[in-house]
Amino acid sequence: MAVQALRGATQLDVDEREHLLDRVAELVRELMRRNNLTSEDLISIVFTATADVRSEFPAYAARAIGITDVPLLCAQELDVVGAMPRVVRLLAHAETDLPRDKIRHVYLHGARELRTDLPR
Repeated sequence: MAVQALRGATQLDVDEREHLLDRVAELVRELMRRNNLTSEDLISIVFTATADVRSEFPAYAARAIGITDVPLLCAQELDVVGAMPRVVRLLAHAETDLPRDKIRHVYLHGARELRTDLPR
């Protein structure tokens, strides 16, 4: 079994705690669903958020949906002029039999525009 890196992002409509928790939980669940992963397959997840996201730590959303024994880390995304606002990104490492070209990265809501090269 190989270790693969999986990417994803979502955009918040507003920086409100419950909205962030819902969107990040949706992102994590969809990443796991599309790649047929369980929490046992996860090695770690790094979350980043743009500087305008302050209502909650994105990792809390993963903990709230039962990912309790996986190392999680939050960091601030680079504050680049003109960057898309209210974006939470993730980089997950997982053990999977999927080859790299079969990994399905997940970009939801406005964050879809960050990766127009990916199939919708």
